[in-house]
Amino acid sequence: MVTVQPDWEARSPWSTNNDKQEVVISPPKAAVNGIIQIPGSKSLTNRALIIAALANGKSQLTGILKSDDSYWCIDTLQKLGVSIEIEGDMVTIEGCGGQWPNSSGELYVGSAGTVARFLPGALAISNGAWSVTGSKRMRERPLAPLLNALTEQGTELEYKEVEACLPFTLKASGLKGGEVTLPGSTSSQFISGLLISAPYADQEVTLQIDGEVVQRDYVQMTLDMMSSFGVTPEATIDGQTIQIPSGIYQAQEVQLEPDVSTCCYFWALAALTSGVVRIEGIDAANTSQPDIEILDVLELMGCNVVRGDNYIEVQGVKELKGGYTINMKKWSDQTLTIAAMAAFTDGPITLTDAAHIRHHECDRISAICEELSKLGIRVVEHEDGLTVYPGQPIPALLNSHDDHRMAMALSLIGLKVPNIRIMDPGCVSKTCPHYFEQLSTLGVEVSY
Repeated sequence: MVTVQPDWEARSPWSTNNDKQEVVISPPKAAVNGIIQIPGSKSLTNRALIIAALANGKSQLTGILKSDDSYWCIDTLQKLGVSIEIEGDMVTIEGCGGQWPNSSGELYVGSAGTVARFLPGALAISNGAWSVTGSKRMRERPLAPLLNALTEQGTELEYKEVEACLPFTLKASGLKGGEVTLPGSTSSQFISGLLISAPYADQEVTLQIDGEVVQRDYVQMTLDMMSSFGVTPEATIDGQTIQIPSGIYQAQEVQLEPDVSTCCYFWALAALTSGVVRIEGIDAANTSQPDIEILDVLELMGCNVVRGDNYIEVQGVKELKGGYTINMKKWSDQTLTIAAMAAFTDGPITLTDAAHIRHHECDRISAICEELSKLGIRVVEHEDGLTVYPGQPIPALLNSHDDHRMAMALSLIGLKVPNIRIMDPGCVSKTCPHYFEQLSTLGVEVSY
C-alpha cells in the first residue's frame, strides 16, 4: 500500500487536529437526536469574498466558513492590499473597485480549487505581476482551460514547472473582452473564474460554453452571487451562451447559508443510526447548493425528511434500501458519502457520471474503492463511478488520502462498526475543521 503523506503546507492556522496521526470512530451508545448549526457554504464564501474585494465600497459578509480554503482566500486578498476585518463568522471587506492596491507579490492558494480557479481572472483585470502557487496536490490539478482563455485575453503567464499549472507568474494589463470559449466538461470552476472577472473587461464578454457543463448548479451559484453585487449576466435558455455586461460590483451585506455539502454527513449520521438530526438555516426549496439532492436519495433509502421553512430534519430507519443506480453528475461531492452508506443498505448501489472527481484532492473513485475493500466490502470500480455491495465491514485502518471528503465519508462507517481508524484527521480542516468534535457532541464515540 502506498501511503499518501499529509500536505501540511496546505493547512492554515484555522486547522485542527494537525498533530493527530489518526482518529478512531465507534458507534454512538444511544440513538442520535440533535439540532446543530453548520458553518457557511465554502462555495458561497469564496465567491462572495472575491466579488466583495472587487467591488466598490465596504461589504459585510455574515456566516462565512472559517476553514483552510477560506483562510487562503482571505490571505491572498490581504496580500493584494484589500482591507479585511474578521469578527467571528462576519467579515468586513473594503473593495478595491477592480484595481488591486498591491501590484506585485507572492500569493499562496493552499489546496483551494475555488481560489486557484477564481483568482487568476480577478488578477488579470488589474495591472501588475504576481507569483501564484499552491499545495503539492493543487500544483497537479488542471487549470489549462481558464489560463489559455486568459492568455487569449492578453494576460501573460510564465510557468515555473508544468505548462498551464501552478506555480506561475501572472502579468496583467486588463482583459480585452469579446467572445470567449471554455469547455464545460472538466470543471465548472473555470467558467465561474471567467464570469467573476468578466464585468471588468474592456468590452462586454460573451462566454460560449463548449459541451455539457459538469455541475452546472455551481455556475448558477456564481451568476446569482454576481447579481447580488449588482452585475446581472444573461444566459440563453440552454445556458451555453452567457452575456456579461460591463460594470463594477457594488458593496453589499450578505448572509451566507450553511454548507450543504457538510450537512450531508450529519444527515447521513441520522440515516445510519436510526436517529434524528435537524440542521437549521437552510431552505431546501431555495438553496442553490446542488448537494441538497441527497435528501431525495435519503428518502429513496427509506428515511423521513422534513423540509421546513428554515431547517431540514432527517430521521433514519433500521434498514436502508438499496438496489438502484444514482447519477452523481450534479452533486458529485457526495459520491463518497453515498458509497459509504451503500455498505449498509439491503441491495447494491451504483454511482455514475462522476469521472471528474478523479481529478479532485485525490482520485476519489479509486481511493474510495481501495478503502472500502480494506473493510471487506465488495466494490466494483467503473471509469465514471463505482458499484458498492452491502456487507458487514470489519474494523480497519483507513487512509484519508489527505482528502477532507474521504475522511468524512469514511467516518460514516464508524457509525455502525466499532474501531474504525482513519489516518490524518486534520485534513477535514479544508472545509470543516471541527467535524469530529461535532460528531462527538452528537454522541458518536471519537478518540485520538
